[in-house]
Amino acid sequence: MRVTTDTEVRERVLQAADRLFYAKSAHAVGMDELRAEAGVSLKKLYSLFDGKEALVEEVLRKREEAITAETMKYVQRASTPVEQVLAVFDWMADASGTTDFRGCAFINSYAELGPSSDRVTAVVRHQKSGVRGAIAAMVAGMGKPAWVADSIFLLFEGAMTNTAITVSSEPARQAQKAARFLLEST
Repeated sequence: MRVTTDTEVRERVLQAADRLFYAKSAHAVGMDELRAEAGVSLKKLYSLFDGKEALVEEVLRKREEAITAETMKYVQRASTPVEQVLAVFDWMADASGTTDFRGCAFINSYAELGPSSDRVTAVVRHQKSGVRGAIAAMVAGMGKPAWVADSIFLLFEGAMTNTAITVSSEPARQAQKAARFLLEST
């Protein structure tokens, strides 16, 4: 008989929490529903996490790692500096456009919990700063001014929200066109 470690159980809980929180929202998902989805007891769940806020925080940290790695694959496949910047919109277009796509988990979590959770706010701000920093580094590498990077970051964030609302990848493509114009005209 195979013994399941706390690390494996913790990972199973985080995966279940990520699925449920993204699909329904953290407020809408009770710990009992999460316990059932993950196949663990409430006692075990609370021995691994000190509450829902800690779970949301950890889910967002893991999601940031996964999304960063996935997005970087798009950037690394691009052949020119301009195409590297624009690749973030390709990632978004490919990730969106379905009814399962709920937009940015970080924006969603901040809207839901940020005002009352310093922990969630800190994770969201870290993620947004990282995205902005990555775009800024690529744009600066092309010798473009910082305002161009800021504008592209805002295009990215706006498109992320609108792809979820419209259930379409078209906002990502429109934002990509505007970003291309900024990069090529400055």
